[in-house]
Amino acid sequence: MRGIAVLCTVWWRRAGLALGLASALLAAGCNNNPYPLGAERENTLFYSFDERSPRYLDPTASYSNPETAYTMQAYDPPYGYHYLKRPYQLVPKSAAAVAKPRYLDKNGQTLPEDAPGEQIAESVYDVPIKPGMRFQPHPAFAVDAQGKYRYHSDTPLTRDALGQRRSPWDFEHQGTREVVAEDFVYALKRHATTRIEAPVFAVFAEYVVGLKDYAALVKQEDAKLLSGLPADIRDKPFLDFRRWPLAGATAPEKHLLRIRLKGKYPQWNYWMAMAFTAPVPWEADAFYAQPGMNEAGLSLNQWPVGSGAYMMKEFVRDRRHVMVRNPNYREDLYPCEGMPGDREAGLLDDCGKRMPFIDTLYVTIEKEKVARKEKFKQGFLDVPEIERPEWGVDFRNDADDSDAVAALFKARGFQFPLMTDISNWYLGFNMLDPVVGQGSTPEQAEKNRKLRQALAIVIDYEEGYGRIFKHKGGVAAHSPLPPGLFGSREGEGTFHNPVTHKLVDGKVVRRSVEEAKVLLAEAGYPGGRDAVTGKPLVLNYDFQRAVTPEFKSENDWMVKQFAKLGVQLEIRATDFNQYQDKTLKGKHQIYWAGWLADYPDAENFTFLLYGPNSKSKNNGENISNYQNAEYDALHRQVQMLDDGPAKQAALDRMVAILQQDAPWAFGYFPWGGLAFQQWVHNGKPSILIRDMAKYYRVDPALRAAKQAAWNAPVRWPLVIVAIGVLALLWAARRSVRQRETATARRRAPA
Repeated sequence: MRGIAVLCTVWWRRAGLALGLASALLAAGCNNNPYPLGAERENTLFYSFDERSPRYLDPTASYSNPETAYTMQAYDPPYGYHYLKRPYQLVPKSAAAVAKPRYLDKNGQTLPEDAPGEQIAESVYDVPIKPGMRFQPHPAFAVDAQGKYRYHSDTPLTRDALGQRRSPWDFEHQGTREVVAEDFVYALKRHATTRIEAPVFAVFAEYVVGLKDYAALVKQEDAKLLSGLPADIRDKPFLDFRRWPLAGATAPEKHLLRIRLKGKYPQWNYWMAMAFTAPVPWEADAFYAQPGMNEAGLSLNQWPVGSGAYMMKEFVRDRRHVMVRNPNYREDLYPCEGMPGDREAGLLDDCGKRMPFIDTLYVTIEKEKVARKEKFKQGFLDVPEIERPEWGVDFRNDADDSDAVAALFKARGFQFPLMTDISNWYLGFNMLDPVVGQGSTPEQAEKNRKLRQALAIVIDYEEGYGRIFKHKGGVAAHSPLPPGLFGSREGEGTFHNPVTHKLVDGKVVRRSVEEAKVLLAEAGYPGGRDAVTGKPLVLNYDFQRAVTPEFKSENDWMVKQFAKLGVQLEIRATDFNQYQDKTLKGKHQIYWAGWLADYPDAENFTFLLYGPNSKSKNNGENISNYQNAEYDALHRQVQMLDDGPAKQAALDRMVAILQQDAPWAFGYFPWGGLAFQQWVHNGKPSILIRDMAKYYRVDPALRAAKQAAWNAPVRWPLVIVAIGVLALLWAARRSVRQRETATARRRAPA
């Protein structure tokens, strides 16, 4: 009897616990919110990134689109673009006005504004800097009662003193100071660095007076600093650019920046709208150069030091990045003018209000596209990704494929504004490669060119990105110049690439596979095999993303395009950081890349194939490492031409050269569009405007209400669980009572 009593007690305790748990679950339901409790009610913008954390947030080194999601929030260049107006219009940001250049001849005499470019020896830009701006709080600026820096300079940190600090916010003291013209000078000087990649140095060195010689001087001085130190040392002595003057960048007054350029370069003002020219304080370089800093993850690549609207508060590599409002940000007011339809769309409701509106940018990794889309549909992402321009197109495609999905999107008030903007995607060939590149002899060069032409013919972009991959599709390209730019012929009449297309009954059609096979045989690979060895031609495709399911289908499609010629394409996919390493070292063969315009001028696309801008030789953005003397000469000519017939003629010739040489298999010009929740305001798609976060405004109360409604717990499974528990209780009780009765009968007296 005692054993039965114990058994009964255990049963009842377990049953009571199960019933209590079931009751609690039934009352609470299931919470699928991925964020801390109550986060949805805070003034925060939630979005995501994929694969890896950004590699470079140092404004001298950073030049990839995913990195602009952080650099352009943290840094404040002299100029920017009007958020609402199209065509794009430059406006002052940290500068007080957009400067017009003064032109000088070879004798230093002033020339009129309309002087021919060949007469202009120098362009002088005097840029007024807004007084009173201040850098974000940072320990690099912290000083003691005597005005001495607490954490560097006279009292540098030791490795032991650094201790367990892994964030600037782990330091007890923070400080700030005013932004002055010398900070812009220092930023330009940093492009001569030998310490990090400087992707636009080649471009800047062509124009900024003295920058090329300055780089040679810095290289010598840096060698002196590093003399006797191990070659692989991570903590290198502070390279103080203040020590050496640069003729082309000076600060004649505290709030006046003077830039001197060789010749005429109208595009320079556009570069002043990018993070490359944003102010960089020397104190940040000195602070991060101290022992142990790089090893502790403390550098400008993780922790920017800027004067922009936001500052990095949390950086958990490959997991989470959190930016918060910079309390020292200058006065910056939302625009009051826009384009027709902007007022009706509510884009002028915040006219004249101070920005930024949002306190926190909360960015988490999301590796799978499907999961990211589901979180957006559940309301847990305010925008799927802040910097990618194709999400609106993707969601609209989903709606077009299903009436039920379209009804859901409409009911939830999702916003998918579309745009036609200046960008392209393309497949490129590394011209340093012996098989698909330039070739070591004229004969080999001709054969390799025919190979590239054959491959360019069979990649049917009209099929792939016009009919199959509509979620990220667009219009097949015949040149590198997107429509909407001066000089582009795309969409004009019967304009086409004569290598890959031809006119049939007045219509542009892609050349046949048979025509491509003839070129392939002339290249030395009949039927896709080497004419000498008989071995199949195997080419390597360096794809810049990990092959998730959505990318696998695209890669499989590309493999099939090459297979039309009997050519085998091997996929060598990596994450973007590894892809950057590979292209920098020239280890790539065939690659996939895209370009979102930095500024609205054709030169921003022609420079992607300009010889001195070679990726593997000069750290530039010419990933193909293409070099053609005539093309390079025309590019230099275009750089100093204003829009007009002469510039158009030069661009036409440049396009013709590229069509014949085929360093790219021209891809497509994508449709663009963004995706916003109904509680996100002021969302207007743009490729050029990268500091978009400060314009956005969220309604946290509406977000919380919609999340609760869209993610109401499904309780009926829990009801079934509760019924099951009660059934088990009843069965257990019945079993115990039966055993009690049976035992009592066995022990009754005879």
